[in-house]
Amino acid sequence: MNRRIVVVGGGISGLAATYRLTELIRERKIRPEILLLEASQRLGGSIATERVGDFLVEGGPDSFISEKPWALRLCERLGIRSRLISANTAHQKIYVVYKGSLQPLPDGFFLLAPTRLWPLIRTPLFSWRGKLRMACELFLPRGSADGDESLASFIRRRLGQEVLDRIAQPLIGGIYAADPEKLSLTATMPRFSEMERTRRSIIWAMWLEQRRRSRQAESGARWSLFVTLVGGMQELVETIASRLPVGTVHLNTKATGLEWNAAKKSWIITTNKAKKIEADALILALPAYRSAEILFSLASELAQELWAISHSSTATVSLAYRQSEIPHNLDGFGLVVPAIESRKIIACTFSSIKYSGRAPDGYALLRAFVGGALQPSLFEQDDHTMEGSVREELSALLGVSASPLFCRIHRHPHSMPQYQLGHDERIRRIEAHLSKVPALALAGNAYHGVGIADCIHSGEEAAERLLRQLKVSSESPAGLDAARKSSG
Repeated sequence: MNRRIVVVGGGISGLAATYRLTELIRERKIRPEILLLEASQRLGGSIATERVGDFLVEGGPDSFISEKPWALRLCERLGIRSRLISANTAHQKIYVVYKGSLQPLPDGFFLLAPTRLWPLIRTPLFSWRGKLRMACELFLPRGSADGDESLASFIRRRLGQEVLDRIAQPLIGGIYAADPEKLSLTATMPRFSEMERTRRSIIWAMWLEQRRRSRQAESGARWSLFVTLVGGMQELVETIASRLPVGTVHLNTKATGLEWNAAKKSWIITTNKAKKIEADALILALPAYRSAEILFSLASELAQELWAISHSSTATVSLAYRQSEIPHNLDGFGLVVPAIESRKIIACTFSSIKYSGRAPDGYALLRAFVGGALQPSLFEQDDHTMEGSVREELSALLGVSASPLFCRIHRHPHSMPQYQLGHDERIRRIEAHLSKVPALALAGNAYHGVGIADCIHSGEEAAERLLRQLKVSSESPAGLDAARKSSG
Protein backbone atom coordinates (compact mmCIF):
# COMPACT_ATOMS: atom_id res chain seq x y z
CA MET A 1 0.00 0.00 0.00
CA ASN A 2 1.37 3.43 -0.93
CA ARG A 3 1.77 5.79 1.98
CA ARG A 4 1.31 9.52 2.16
CA ILE A 5 3.38 12.09 4.03
CA VAL A 6 2.00 15.60 4.39
CA VAL A 7 4.10 18.69 5.15
CA VAL A 8 2.10 21.68 6.39
CA GLY A 9 3.82 25.01 5.76
CA GLY A 10 5.66 26.17 2.64
CA GLY A 11 8.34 28.35 4.22
CA ILE A 12 11.99 27.35 3.91
CA SER A 13 11.66 24.72 6.69
CA GLY A 14 8.71 23.03 4.99
CA LEU A 15 10.39 23.22 1.58
CA ALA A 16 13.60 21.70 2.95
CA ALA A 17 11.59 18.92 4.62
CA THR A 18 9.66 18.18 1.43
CA TYR A 19 12.75 18.16 -0.77
CA ARG A 20 14.63 15.93 1.67
CA LEU A 21 11.73 13.48 1.67
CA THR A 22 11.85 13.30 -2.14
CA GLU A 23 15.61 12.67 -2.01
CA LEU A 24 15.30 9.91 0.58
CA ILE A 25 12.45 8.05 -1.07
CA ARG A 26 14.34 8.15 -4.36
CA GLU A 27 17.46 6.74 -2.68
CA ARG A 28 15.52 4.03 -0.86
CA LYS A 29 13.27 3.22 -3.82
CA ILE A 30 10.09 3.56 -1.82
CA ARG A 31 7.00 5.31 -3.13
CA PRO A 32 5.06 7.32 -0.57
CA GLU A 33 3.11 10.27 -1.92
CA ILE A 34 4.29 13.63 -0.56
CA LEU A 35 2.05 16.66 -0.28
CA LEU A 36 3.06 20.18 0.74
CA LEU A 37 0.20 22.38 1.94
CA GLU A 38 0.72 26.14 2.00
CA ALA A 39 -1.98 28.52 3.25
CA SER A 40 -0.90 31.51 1.12
CA GLN A 41 -0.61 31.91 -2.63
CA ARG A 42 3.19 31.65 -2.64
CA LEU A 43 6.02 29.57 -1.21
CA GLY A 44 8.92 30.88 0.82
CA GLY A 45 7.33 32.36 3.94
CA SER A 46 9.39 35.35 5.03
CA ILE A 47 11.76 34.93 2.07
CA ALA A 48 10.57 37.34 -0.60
CA THR A 49 12.71 38.78 -3.40
CA GLU A 50 11.28 41.46 -5.65
CA ARG A 51 12.62 42.94 -8.88
CA VAL A 52 11.95 46.67 -9.25
CA GLY A 53 13.47 47.66 -12.58
CA ASP A 54 17.19 46.90 -12.24
CA PHE A 55 17.02 46.78 -8.44
CA LEU A 56 16.80 43.53 -6.47
CA VAL A 57 14.91 44.00 -3.21
CA GLU A 58 14.92 41.45 -0.38
CA GLY A 59 11.78 41.67 1.72
CA GLY A 60 13.00 39.12 4.25
CA PRO A 61 16.34 37.36 4.89
CA ASP A 62 19.00 38.50 2.42
CA SER A 63 21.54 35.73 3.06
CA PHE A 64 22.55 32.74 5.14
CA ILE A 65 25.59 31.98 7.28
CA SER A 66 28.21 29.77 5.67
CA GLU A 67 29.59 28.54 9.02
CA LYS A 68 26.45 26.44 9.49
CA PRO A 69 26.76 23.90 6.66
CA TRP A 70 23.16 22.92 5.92
CA ALA A 71 22.21 25.71 3.51
CA LEU A 72 25.45 25.35 1.53
CA ARG A 73 24.97 21.58 1.31
CA LEU A 74 21.42 22.01 0.09
CA CYS A 75 22.58 24.43 -2.62
CA GLU A 76 25.19 21.88 -3.70
CA ARG A 77 22.60 19.09 -3.90
CA LEU A 78 20.31 21.38 -5.89
CA GLY A 79 23.13 22.13 -8.33
CA ILE A 80 23.15 25.89 -7.72
CA ARG A 81 26.51 26.28 -6.02
CA SER A 82 27.70 28.34 -9.00
CA ARG A 83 24.88 30.82 -8.29
CA LEU A 84 26.18 31.61 -4.79
CA ILE A 85 27.92 34.91 -4.09
CA SER A 86 29.77 36.11 -1.01
CA ALA A 87 29.32 39.41 0.73
CA ASN A 88 31.62 42.18 -0.50
CA THR A 89 34.59 41.79 1.86
CA ALA A 90 36.14 45.04 0.60
CA HIS A 91 33.41 46.96 2.42
CA GLN A 92 32.50 44.97 5.52
CA LYS A 93 32.62 47.85 7.98
CA ILE A 94 29.67 48.11 10.39
CA TYR A 95 28.66 51.46 11.84
CA VAL A 96 27.15 52.03 15.27
CA VAL A 97 25.00 55.06 16.00
CA TYR A 98 26.60 56.99 18.86
CA LYS A 99 25.04 60.22 20.11
CA GLY A 100 23.39 60.79 16.75
CA SER A 101 26.46 60.17 14.57
CA LEU A 102 27.94 57.07 12.94
CA GLN A 103 31.03 55.50 14.45
CA PRO A 104 32.66 52.41 12.93
CA LEU A 105 32.74 49.27 15.01
CA PRO A 106 36.43 49.06 16.01
CA ASP A 107 38.59 46.84 13.80
CA GLY A 108 39.03 43.49 15.46
CA PHE A 109 35.78 43.75 17.42
CA PHE A 110 34.66 40.22 16.67
CA LEU A 111 31.04 39.50 17.56
CA LEU A 112 30.83 41.00 21.05
CA ALA A 113 34.42 41.35 22.24
CA PRO A 114 37.60 43.14 21.11
CA THR A 115 40.54 41.22 19.68
CA ARG A 116 42.80 44.22 18.91
CA LEU A 117 44.03 46.79 21.41
CA TRP A 118 44.78 49.96 19.40
CA PRO A 119 41.39 50.27 17.63
CA LEU A 120 39.71 49.78 21.02
CA ILE A 121 41.80 52.54 22.59
CA ARG A 122 40.97 54.95 19.77
CA THR A 123 37.21 54.40 19.44
CA PRO A 124 34.88 56.99 20.99
CA LEU A 125 32.15 54.34 21.39
CA PHE A 126 33.29 53.58 24.95
CA SER A 127 34.44 55.75 27.83
CA TRP A 128 37.84 55.11 29.40
CA ARG A 129 36.07 53.49 32.31
CA GLY A 130 34.21 51.24 29.87
CA LYS A 131 37.44 50.31 28.10
CA LEU A 132 39.19 49.46 31.37
CA ARG A 133 36.18 47.42 32.48
CA MET A 134 36.39 45.50 29.21
CA ALA A 135 40.12 44.86 29.70
CA CYS A 136 39.43 43.42 33.16
CA GLU A 137 37.60 40.55 31.47
CA LEU A 138 40.97 38.97 30.71
CA PHE A 139 41.45 38.36 34.44
CA LEU A 140 37.93 37.49 35.59
CA PRO A 141 37.30 34.00 36.92
CA ARG A 142 34.78 31.67 35.32
CA GLY A 143 31.20 32.27 36.35
CA SER A 144 28.89 29.78 37.98
CA ALA A 145 27.39 27.22 35.59
CA ASP A 146 24.19 26.93 37.65
CA GLY A 147 20.98 27.53 35.69
CA ASP A 148 20.22 29.53 32.58
CA GLU A 149 21.56 33.08 32.26
CA SER A 150 20.30 35.91 30.11
CA LEU A 151 22.54 37.15 27.34
CA ALA A 152 22.48 40.63 28.90
CA SER A 153 23.55 39.29 32.28
CA PHE A 154 26.43 37.37 30.73
CA ILE A 155 27.75 40.35 28.75
CA ARG A 156 27.34 42.70 31.68
CA ARG A 157 29.16 40.25 33.95
CA ARG A 158 32.03 39.56 31.58
CA LEU A 159 32.47 42.82 29.61
CA GLY A 160 30.46 45.54 31.32
CA GLN A 161 27.35 47.65 30.76
CA GLU A 162 28.79 49.80 27.98
CA VAL A 163 29.48 46.79 25.76
CA LEU A 164 25.93 45.63 26.35
CA ASP A 165 24.38 49.01 25.57
CA ARG A 166 26.59 50.03 22.66
CA ILE A 167 27.43 46.78 20.85
CA ALA A 168 25.69 43.66 22.10
CA GLN A 169 22.13 44.95 22.27
CA PRO A 170 22.03 46.46 18.74
CA LEU A 171 23.84 43.49 17.16
CA ILE A 172 21.53 41.03 18.93
CA GLY A 173 18.59 43.21 17.96
CA GLY A 174 19.60 42.75 14.34
CA ILE A 175 19.71 38.96 14.68
CA TYR A 176 16.82 38.15 17.02
CA ALA A 177 14.75 41.39 17.12
CA ALA A 178 14.77 40.72 20.86
CA ASP A 179 15.45 42.09 24.33
CA PRO A 180 18.82 40.67 25.51
CA GLU A 181 17.62 40.92 29.14
CA LYS A 182 15.16 38.11 28.34
CA LEU A 183 17.17 36.05 25.87
CA SER A 184 18.69 32.77 26.99
CA LEU A 185 22.46 32.63 26.55
CA THR A 186 22.56 28.86 26.01
CA ALA A 187 19.68 28.92 23.51
CA THR A 188 20.97 31.82 21.39
CA MET A 189 24.76 31.96 21.69
CA PRO A 190 25.99 28.83 23.46
CA ARG A 191 29.48 29.36 22.08
CA PHE A 192 30.01 32.14 24.65
CA SER A 193 29.27 29.94 27.64
CA GLU A 194 31.52 27.29 26.06
CA MET A 195 34.28 29.86 25.64
CA GLU A 196 34.04 30.80 29.29
CA ARG A 197 34.10 27.14 30.30
CA THR A 198 37.07 26.15 28.14
CA ARG A 199 39.14 29.36 27.88
CA ARG A 200 37.83 31.34 30.88
CA SER A 201 38.34 34.70 29.10
CA ILE A 202 35.94 35.61 26.27
CA ILE A 203 38.41 38.15 24.84
CA TRP A 204 41.17 35.54 24.74
CA ALA A 205 38.86 32.98 23.14
CA MET A 206 37.67 35.51 20.55
CA TRP A 207 41.27 36.44 19.73
CA LEU A 208 42.05 32.78 19.04
CA GLU A 209 38.90 32.50 16.93
CA GLN A 210 39.87 35.59 14.95
CA ARG A 211 43.31 34.12 14.28
CA ARG A 212 41.67 30.93 13.00
CA ARG A 213 39.45 32.96 10.66
CA SER A 214 42.43 34.96 9.39
CA ARG A 215 44.31 31.76 8.57
CA GLN A 216 41.26 30.47 6.70
CA ALA A 217 41.03 33.70 4.71
CA GLU A 218 44.75 33.52 3.85
CA SER A 219 44.32 29.93 2.69
CA GLY A 220 41.63 31.07 0.25
CA ALA A 221 38.44 30.09 2.06
CA ARG A 222 35.69 29.78 -0.56
CA TRP A 223 32.96 31.76 1.17
CA SER A 224 32.58 34.81 3.36
CA LEU A 225 30.52 34.51 6.54
CA PHE A 226 27.40 35.72 4.70
CA VAL A 227 26.35 34.11 1.42
CA THR A 228 23.42 34.67 -0.92
CA LEU A 229 22.34 33.87 -4.48
CA VAL A 230 22.78 35.97 -7.60
CA GLY A 231 19.01 36.25 -7.99
CA GLY A 232 18.30 36.74 -4.30
CA MET A 233 17.05 34.31 -1.68
CA GLN A 234 13.84 33.67 -3.63
CA GLU A 235 16.04 31.77 -6.09
CA LEU A 236 16.57 29.09 -3.44
CA VAL A 237 12.80 28.81 -2.90
CA GLU A 238 12.06 28.59 -6.62
CA THR A 239 14.81 26.03 -7.23
CA ILE A 240 13.51 23.71 -4.51
CA ALA A 241 9.95 24.06 -5.79
CA SER A 242 11.07 23.23 -9.34
CA ARG A 243 12.69 20.00 -8.12
CA LEU A 244 9.53 18.68 -6.45
CA PRO A 245 7.32 16.18 -8.30
CA VAL A 246 4.31 17.60 -10.12
CA GLY A 247 1.28 17.70 -7.84
CA THR A 248 3.31 17.95 -4.61
CA VAL A 249 2.58 21.61 -3.82
CA HIS A 250 -0.92 22.81 -2.92
CA LEU A 251 -1.13 26.59 -2.49
CA ASN A 252 -4.02 28.45 -0.83
CA THR A 253 -4.60 25.33 1.25
CA LYS A 254 -4.70 26.02 4.98
CA ALA A 255 -4.76 23.22 7.54
CA THR A 256 -7.60 24.10 9.92
CA GLY A 257 -7.96 20.91 11.97
CA LEU A 258 -6.31 17.63 12.81
CA GLU A 259 -7.60 14.23 13.92
CA TRP A 260 -6.01 10.86 14.58
CA ASN A 261 -7.79 7.87 13.06
CA ALA A 262 -6.98 5.10 15.51
CA ALA A 263 -8.41 2.36 13.31
CA LYS A 264 -6.30 3.27 10.29
CA LYS A 265 -3.40 4.67 12.32
CA SER A 266 -3.37 7.78 10.20
CA TRP A 267 -3.81 11.54 10.41
CA ILE A 268 -6.84 13.33 9.01
CA ILE A 269 -6.07 16.94 8.07
CA THR A 270 -9.03 19.27 7.53
CA THR A 271 -8.36 22.19 5.18
CA ASN A 272 -10.04 25.49 4.40
CA LYS A 273 -11.36 23.93 1.20
CA ALA A 274 -13.67 21.66 3.20
CA LYS A 275 -11.46 18.80 2.16
CA LYS A 276 -10.02 16.09 4.39
CA ILE A 277 -6.59 14.71 3.59
CA GLU A 278 -5.41 11.43 5.07
CA ALA A 279 -1.73 10.99 5.91
CA ASP A 280 0.43 8.26 7.40
CA ALA A 281 2.87 10.86 8.70
CA LEU A 282 2.83 14.60 9.20
CA ILE A 283 5.33 17.45 9.50
CA LEU A 284 4.10 20.76 10.88
CA ALA A 285 6.54 23.35 9.51
CA LEU A 286 4.62 26.30 10.94
CA PRO A 287 5.15 29.06 13.48
CA ALA A 288 4.91 27.49 16.94
CA TYR A 289 1.63 29.25 17.73
CA ARG A 290 0.02 27.90 14.54
CA SER A 291 1.13 24.36 15.34
CA ALA A 292 -0.33 24.88 18.84
CA GLU A 293 -3.72 25.84 17.39
CA ILE A 294 -3.85 22.69 15.26
CA LEU A 295 -2.64 20.36 18.02
CA PHE A 296 -4.58 21.70 20.99
CA SER A 297 -7.53 19.27 20.80
CA LEU A 298 -5.15 16.30 20.51
CA ALA A 299 -2.29 17.15 22.85
CA SER A 300 -3.05 20.22 24.94
CA GLU A 301 0.13 20.10 27.04
CA LEU A 302 2.26 20.09 23.91
CA ALA A 303 0.18 22.94 22.51
CA GLN A 304 0.58 24.99 25.70
CA GLU A 305 4.36 24.69 25.51
CA LEU A 306 4.29 25.81 21.88
CA TRP A 307 2.08 28.78 22.70
CA ALA A 308 4.55 29.83 25.41
CA ILE A 309 7.20 30.63 22.76
CA SER A 310 6.64 34.33 22.20
CA HIS A 311 7.31 36.08 18.88
CA SER A 312 8.19 39.61 17.82
CA SER A 313 7.19 41.40 14.61
CA THR A 314 9.50 43.23 12.22
CA ALA A 315 9.27 45.10 8.93
CA THR A 316 11.84 45.87 6.26
CA VAL A 317 11.71 49.21 4.47
CA SER A 318 13.77 49.30 1.26
CA LEU A 319 14.49 52.64 -0.42
CA ALA A 320 16.36 53.36 -3.65
CA TYR A 321 18.36 56.52 -4.37
CA ARG A 322 20.82 57.92 -6.82
CA GLN A 323 24.26 57.50 -5.30
CA SER A 324 24.86 61.25 -5.65
CA GLU A 325 21.88 61.93 -3.35
CA ILE A 326 23.53 60.19 -0.37
CA PRO A 327 26.21 62.35 1.31
CA HIS A 328 27.59 59.38 3.27
CA ASN A 329 29.98 57.26 1.18
CA LEU A 330 28.34 53.96 2.29
CA ASP A 331 31.67 52.16 2.74
CA GLY A 332 30.28 49.27 4.77
CA PHE A 333 27.55 46.68 5.22
CA GLY A 334 25.35 49.04 7.17
CA LEU A 335 24.60 50.44 10.59
CA VAL A 336 23.04 49.27 13.85
CA VAL A 337 21.16 51.45 16.29
CA PRO A 338 21.43 50.94 20.06
CA ALA A 339 18.08 51.18 21.86
CA ILE A 340 19.53 53.88 24.12
CA GLU A 341 19.67 56.15 21.04
CA SER A 342 15.82 56.15 20.98
CA ARG A 343 15.52 56.09 17.20
CA LYS A 344 12.82 54.64 14.95
CA ILE A 345 14.86 51.95 13.23
CA ILE A 346 16.74 48.90 14.55
CA ALA A 347 19.36 48.85 11.80
CA CYS A 348 19.96 49.67 8.14
CA THR A 349 21.74 47.50 5.58
CA PHE A 350 23.54 49.12 2.65
CA SER A 351 22.20 46.37 0.38
CA SER A 352 23.86 47.52 -2.84
CA ILE A 353 27.24 47.61 -1.06
CA LYS A 354 26.88 44.32 0.80
CA TYR A 355 26.09 42.28 -2.33
CA SER A 356 26.66 42.90 -6.01
CA GLY A 357 23.73 43.11 -8.40
CA ARG A 358 21.34 44.77 -5.96
CA ALA A 359 21.31 48.17 -7.69
CA PRO A 360 22.46 49.50 -11.09
CA ASP A 361 25.64 51.55 -11.35
CA GLY A 362 25.28 55.01 -9.90
CA TYR A 363 22.41 54.02 -7.58
CA ALA A 364 22.11 52.75 -4.02
CA LEU A 365 19.63 50.50 -2.23
CA LEU A 366 19.14 50.85 1.53
CA ARG A 367 17.10 48.53 3.74
CA ALA A 368 15.96 49.59 7.22
CA PHE A 369 14.49 47.36 9.92
CA VAL A 370 11.59 48.48 12.10
CA GLY A 371 9.85 47.03 15.16
CA GLY A 372 11.15 44.09 17.16
CA ALA A 373 10.64 43.25 20.81
CA LEU A 374 11.89 46.62 22.09
CA GLN A 375 9.81 48.82 19.75
CA PRO A 376 6.62 46.87 18.95
CA SER A 377 4.52 50.03 18.50
CA LEU A 378 6.65 51.12 15.52
CA PHE A 379 5.67 47.95 13.65
CA GLU A 380 2.03 48.99 14.01
CA GLN A 381 2.54 52.21 12.00
CA ASP A 382 0.74 52.38 8.66
CA ASP A 383 2.95 52.28 5.55
CA HIS A 384 2.93 56.04 4.98
CA THR A 385 3.98 56.78 8.58
CA MET A 386 6.58 54.02 8.60
CA GLU A 387 8.19 55.27 5.40
CA GLY A 388 8.24 58.80 6.80
CA SER A 389 9.87 57.61 10.04
CA VAL A 390 12.57 55.72 8.17
CA ARG A 391 13.30 58.62 5.83
CA GLU A 392 13.57 60.92 8.83
CA GLU A 393 16.19 58.61 10.38
CA LEU A 394 18.15 58.23 7.13
CA SER A 395 18.20 62.00 6.82
CA ALA A 396 19.57 62.39 10.34
CA LEU A 397 22.12 59.56 10.10
CA LEU A 398 23.19 59.57 6.43
CA GLY A 399 22.21 63.07 5.36
CA VAL A 400 19.71 61.81 2.76
CA SER A 401 17.22 64.57 2.02
CA ALA A 402 16.06 63.49 -1.46
CA SER A 403 12.87 61.56 -2.06
CA PRO A 404 13.53 57.90 -2.82
CA LEU A 405 13.02 56.54 -6.33
CA PHE A 406 10.76 53.95 -4.71
CA CYS A 407 9.97 52.44 -1.32
CA ARG A 408 8.99 48.83 -0.61
CA ILE A 409 7.71 47.76 2.81
CA HIS A 410 7.52 44.08 3.75
CA ARG A 411 5.89 43.19 7.06
CA HIS A 412 6.57 40.01 9.03
CA PRO A 413 4.07 39.81 11.90
CA HIS A 414 4.90 37.44 14.77
CA SER A 415 7.72 36.00 12.69
CA MET A 416 10.70 36.05 15.04
CA PRO A 417 10.58 33.56 17.94
CA GLN A 418 12.10 34.81 21.18
CA TYR A 419 14.47 32.28 22.76
CA GLN A 420 13.86 33.51 26.26
CA LEU A 421 15.24 32.20 29.55
CA GLY A 422 14.31 28.55 29.94
CA HIS A 423 13.99 27.99 26.18
CA ASP A 424 16.17 24.86 26.12
CA GLU A 425 14.15 23.31 28.94
CA ARG A 426 10.93 24.14 27.10
CA ILE A 427 12.22 22.48 23.93
CA ARG A 428 13.08 19.36 25.92
CA ARG A 429 9.51 19.29 27.25
CA ILE A 430 8.12 19.79 23.75
CA GLU A 431 10.22 16.91 22.44
CA ALA A 432 9.10 14.70 25.34
CA HIS A 433 5.44 15.42 24.58
CA LEU A 434 6.09 14.94 20.87
CA SER A 435 7.61 11.51 21.44
CA LYS A 436 4.19 10.32 22.65
CA VAL A 437 2.50 11.32 19.39
CA PRO A 438 3.00 8.87 16.49
CA ALA A 439 4.22 9.89 13.04
CA LEU A 440 4.42 13.62 13.77
CA ALA A 441 7.36 16.02 13.58
CA LEU A 442 7.76 19.77 14.04
CA ALA A 443 10.07 22.00 12.02
CA GLY A 444 10.79 25.72 11.90
CA ASN A 445 12.67 28.60 13.48
CA ALA A 446 11.08 28.31 16.93
CA TYR A 447 13.17 25.43 18.22
CA HIS A 448 16.91 25.19 17.53
CA GLY A 449 17.90 28.30 15.56
CA VAL A 450 16.33 31.22 13.69
CA GLY A 451 18.57 31.51 10.62
CA ILE A 452 17.99 30.11 7.13
CA ALA A 453 20.57 27.36 7.64
CA ASP A 454 18.95 26.42 10.97
CA CYS A 455 15.51 26.24 9.35
CA ILE A 456 16.83 24.01 6.56
CA HIS A 457 18.43 21.72 9.13
CA SER A 458 15.19 21.62 11.12
CA GLY A 459 13.17 20.59 8.06
CA GLU A 460 15.65 17.97 6.91
CA GLU A 461 15.90 16.43 10.37
CA ALA A 462 12.11 16.24 10.61
CA ALA A 463 11.97 14.42 7.25
CA GLU A 464 14.65 11.91 8.22
CA ARG A 465 13.05 11.27 11.61
CA LEU A 466 9.62 10.63 10.09
CA LEU A 467 10.92 8.15 7.55
CA ARG A 468 12.68 6.25 10.33
CA GLN A 469 9.40 6.17 12.26
CA LEU A 470 7.43 4.91 9.27
CA LYS A 471 9.56 1.78 9.16
CA VAL A 472 8.05 0.73 12.49
CA SER A 473 5.03 2.71 12.05
CA SER A 474 2.40 0.51 12.49
CA GLU A 475 3.00 1.57 15.93
CA SER A 476 -0.01 1.34 18.17
CA PRO A 477 -1.94 4.56 18.70
CA ALA A 478 -1.42 4.08 22.42
CA GLY A 479 1.13 6.89 22.42
CA LEU A 480 -1.43 9.41 21.22
CA ASP A 481 -4.06 8.05 23.61
CA ALA A 482 -1.60 8.50 26.47
CA ALA A 483 -0.85 12.04 25.32
CA ARG A 484 -4.55 12.85 25.27
CA LYS A 485 -5.08 11.42 28.74
CA SER A 486 -2.14 13.30 30.23
CA SER A 487 -3.40 16.50 28.58
CA GLY A 488 -6.86 16.01 29.93
